[in-house]
Amino acid sequence: MSKGFETVIILDFGSQYTQLIARRIREVGVYCEIHPFNTSIENLQRLNPKGLVLSGGPSSVYEDGAPHCSPDVLNLGVPVLGICYGVQLLSYFLGGNVESSSRREYGAAQVRQLRESRLLAGLPAEFQAWMSHGDHVTLPPTGFEVIAQTDNALGAIEDNSRRLYGLQFHPEVAHTPNGKQVLENFVRTICGCHADWTPASFAQSAIERIREQVGDGHVICGLSGGVDSSVAAALVARAIGDRLTCIFVDNGLLRKNEFEKVLEAFRNYGELKVCGVGAGERFLMALKDVADPERKRKIIGYEFIEVFQEEAAKLGQVDFLVQGTLYPDVIESVSVKGPSAVIKSHHNVGGLPEKMKLKLVEPLRELFKDEVRAVGRELGLPEMLINRQPFPGPGLAVRILGPVDENRVRLLQEADNVVMEEIKRAGLYQKLWQAFAVLLPIQTVGVMGDYRTYENAVAIRAVESSDGMTADWAKLPYDVLENISRRIVSEVRGINRVVYDISSKPPSTIEWE
Repeated sequence: MSKGFETVIILDFGSQYTQLIARRIREVGVYCEIHPFNTSIENLQRLNPKGLVLSGGPSSVYEDGAPHCSPDVLNLGVPVLGICYGVQLLSYFLGGNVESSSRREYGAAQVRQLRESRLLAGLPAEFQAWMSHGDHVTLPPTGFEVIAQTDNALGAIEDNSRRLYGLQFHPEVAHTPNGKQVLENFVRTICGCHADWTPASFAQSAIERIREQVGDGHVICGLSGGVDSSVAAALVARAIGDRLTCIFVDNGLLRKNEFEKVLEAFRNYGELKVCGVGAGERFLMALKDVADPERKRKIIGYEFIEVFQEEAAKLGQVDFLVQGTLYPDVIESVSVKGPSAVIKSHHNVGGLPEKMKLKLVEPLRELFKDEVRAVGRELGLPEMLINRQPFPGPGLAVRILGPVDENRVRLLQEADNVVMEEIKRAGLYQKLWQAFAVLLPIQTVGVMGDYRTYENAVAIRAVESSDGMTADWAKLPYDVLENISRRIVSEVRGINRVVYDISSKPPSTIEWE
């Protein structure tokens, strides 16, 4: 937990929207953390929250093995907001009735306010909200009043005397246009939180914590060129100055001319001591004939560790290693925040191999991507680094399906460079979460001039997202797609076909491997 910030705690019951609740609350300037539904009362008391949110979830409160928190969370003396499954559980604990709906509600619904309330203050008398439930509260517990409803269910209930509130709809999703106002009413008006969660306040707090953690130690940081590692390094540099040495490794899997461009940006920034290491041949040799994506990640991770070990040895005493781990990385990589599944394996979240003998500094572990960018601007990092689209830790290796070699890397670098140039030329770079090319493990027949060809195919991937947790495929203009395709097959010798990926996350991931 961040020191010095008023905090709202979300107890996660397995909802796909839990992370969105945290983001929306943070957007109104209030710090928020996600914890498992079974977090003990003692730990919750230790966290000293200003309020609690009980998330949605896929279960019924009556199911065997359904996730239940301790009923004592309602007696902590802080306001509690139950959302979807959360309001059903709240009602279940307090003697209300929860029943299976005769008509499952999924999608947009019209919610009508029945009376004035603190929770729904400032919302229209009737508003659209997103529903996703099978069960619903049919009779609220004693002391609760119904403050809103839909045609099929109670929309919202409240007990002001006990400061207990419930919503059947999901205020956190974009399909509830007034949802952010509801959450702001809860955390600001009802919980009494101040808007003390700002980029400047976080940066100052993080710098103080880094100084406390590192002491007189020396730190090494592995820069990737992305915004996460860059901001992490900038924070550490502000905290300890030249006792931080940054290492930027050319693993042979970066974008075209990436190594030179990023090194120049760091040196122009002036606050970071950066050492560039050329190790492309080493990585490609280790990846020779390896097609399995998980093995690729493991090999690349191992080689990075080896490079850092070697470079650290040249520096003398090094005690810590900085990583740009983000909150979504924590949620997706290590199942410590409730019943979420482990998806990613290339973030090194949660620790390092013992052989590294370095302690970990993760100053961004509490942040979402947009918050990282805001902190980077606060620190004065150049926009070239702040606005860079996310790039996977294993680099182009996870965008080359099948074996990785120098020629296939070259093909993808050239194709990807065309994508970047055309996306930027169309003024779309900042509007997209990511856009890139993927080299497919197939060859297709083509006709180029008077000759038949049998060459490689690439897929173009472009998505829109606010946090990377979910993503929609981008509806790029046809002329942009046409320019990308024409240039790739004309300029990149060895590619004769371009396809466009129109899948969203979920069910697909953003990256292909």
